[in-house]
Amino acid sequence: MVQIAVMASDTPIAQEARRALVAKHGEVPPEAADVIVALGGDGFMLQTLHGTQALPAPVYGMNCGTIGFLMNEYREAGLAARLEAAEEAVINPLAMRAITAGGEARDALAINEVSLLRAGPQAAKLRITVDGKVRMQELVADGAIVATPAGSTAYNYSAHGPILPIGSDVLALTAVAAFRPRRWRGALLPKSAEVRFDVLEARKRPVMAEADGQGVRDVVTVIVRTERAVEHRILFDPGHGLEERLIREQFT
Repeated sequence: MVQIAVMASDTPIAQEARRALVAKHGEVPPEAADVIVALGGDGFMLQTLHGTQALPAPVYGMNCGTIGFLMNEYREAGLAARLEAAEEAVINPLAMRAITAGGEARDALAINEVSLLRAGPQAAKLRITVDGKVRMQELVADGAIVATPAGSTAYNYSAHGPILPIGSDVLALTAVAAFRPRRWRGALLPKSAEVRFDVLEARKRPVMAEADGQGVRDVVTVIVRTERAVEHRILFDPGHGLEERLIREQFT
């Protein structure tokens, strides 16, 4: 019998779903589970993946939120059979190192994206270096995003960035409301690339950095790379995995 740990967001819908599943299937602590079932929306799924990344159990999400791109449809019945038939996707997060104006280094991981955003009334000025080579001396924009394939349909897509197939070894570098170069939409980079942003005129044009919502204010340098040492295992119902969802999203 599959040992299940059930984790749920604080919403009444998710909590009620948790009570129903635990009553029907029982539960064990996440450390002892074969599978972790996450009940909520995409935000809670990211929270669960970050919180359980040191555990061997994969995560199977069921949508009790709004969009649920990383989630499966919620159904109380047939959970054991769905878990048995589920397909697995393995994704690596991004590692962000942000250096503040005060010299503090802050590290964080991002499953979806690392974003730099202006924190004042004026547009940010950023210098972009890829693998040690300056690729853009000055980007004037509201910000910039480095997105994984799994995160390419989130903030990246809202900023008109490309949707990336989950199996592609690339990252999306996307500008947020670029002013100069005019209408620059970004670039596709190898998954192995290290991207460095240096904030120009940082005092006049303050910038904050975020890794899946973990914010650092007043940054002067942000370095982003793929963290291959960390693997997140996500389970999906057959025919509804990330690959299919990414393709389907492009035709809606």
